[in-house]
This record gives sequence, C-alpha cells and structure tokens, in this order.
Amino acid sequence: MRDVTDDTFDTDVIERSLAVSVVVDLWAPWCGPCRTLGPILEKVIGATEGRVELAKVDIDQNPRVSATFKVQSIPAVFALKDRRVVDSFIGAQGEPFVQAFVDRLSPPPSEADLLAQAGDEASLRRALEIEPGHPGAVVALAEMLVERGENDEALALLARVPETAEVRQVAALARTGPPPAGDEIDGKLESLLPTVKEDDEARQAFVDLLEVLGPDDPRTAAWRRRLTTALF
Repeated sequence: MRDVTDDTFDTDVIERSLAVSVVVDLWAPWCGPCRTLGPILEKVIGATEGRVELAKVDIDQNPRVSATFKVQSIPAVFALKDRRVVDSFIGAQGEPFVQAFVDRLSPPPSEADLLAQAGDEASLRRALEIEPGHPGAVVALAEMLVERGENDEALALLARVPETAEVRQVAALARTGPPPAGDEIDGKLESLLPTVKEDDEARQAFVDLLEVLGPDDPRTAAWRRRLTTALF
C-alpha cells in the first residue's frame, strides 16, 4: 500500500499499472464508510502478494486526482491496468464483494510468473522462453546483466517491455555504466548542459544521469528545471 498524491499519481498509478493491476482508493479522513472499507482493501490486496497493489488518495489533499476520476461520492475505488480503468465500485462494501473484485484483477500466477519469482538467472531465462515480454523477468535479468557489464543485452531485453520508471532507470544504468560518485554526477551534468539542445547524445546522457539519480534525490528536480530551460 502507498499513499499517492497529485504529484506522484502518474508514476505510482498510471506507469505502475503497466506492470501490475493498481487499485486506487479515493477516501477522506472525515468519511466513516472509507474507514470501514480501507482495512478490507488492505487485507484482500495484501494477500495477492504483489499481483495487485493498493494506492490510497486523500481527495481533500489531492483535488487533481479526484477531478481525474470525476468523483462525486466516496469511498470510490478504481482498478487500473495498462494505464486504463478496468473496473470500479462506489461505497463501502463487505469483504466477499472486495475479494471478488480483486480476484478479477489477479489471476493465479503463471509458470513464467513462478519462474520470475525464483529470481535466479536460469529461472529468469526460462521464464522469458515461455513469455518473452514478461515484465518482472525482463527487468530482473536486465539488472543482473548491467551488474556484469553486459549492457547491450540488457538494453535489448528492456526493449521488449513498455517503458516504466523502473525500466528507464535500468536502461539508464546500462547506458551510463556504474553510477558516478557523489559530486561527480553534478559535474557531469554541468558539463553536458550547454550541449543538450543541439546534441542528441548529450541530451540522452543528461536524462540518463537524472534517471540514475532517481526521483527521490533532491537534486533531480532542480536539474530537470535547468534542462527544460536549456531546451526551450
């Protein structure tokens, strides 16, 4: 379960729905039925062991998400897969109803799923023989390859699956090599900035370094603003 805001909705819900089904629970602290439904959603979705994920949105604090779903009453629950709403319901419901709702989103794991969960290289490669575009197996094997410096194979694998924040970060590591230490990354970004507008390779290198930094690094937002200024 994660608390989602207007700022994180695109990454935590829209992009994440490319990998797993995401259930969005729109609620508010003053809503009694929301407090009844919330623990049921957490219990049922938690039992899927990651096949379905729960995103909770406080509509009072995040009006943009509320407007996106055109919410008129809460609790309101929407299920997203592959960036689109695939199911929904309004109002507090009992556990049997919620269980049936979630079951429709989380079919039993396939043979490829089970092999991907094993996590060793042989199992991951076998999973990809069965399902060449299995997102979990692709990313996990690509990470192993990047650690060994086999970056071309990693990038070829990642090209099989839709782009997500996780895929972008692993691909960036494949292109940049080991992450630069501390202040070194700032120096590289500073040196690339004057050329990003005219040089495609420099622009890609700059964006890759931002992916390596990651969204949680406080420097990332500042460097993205400087990139936007340099480009436009």
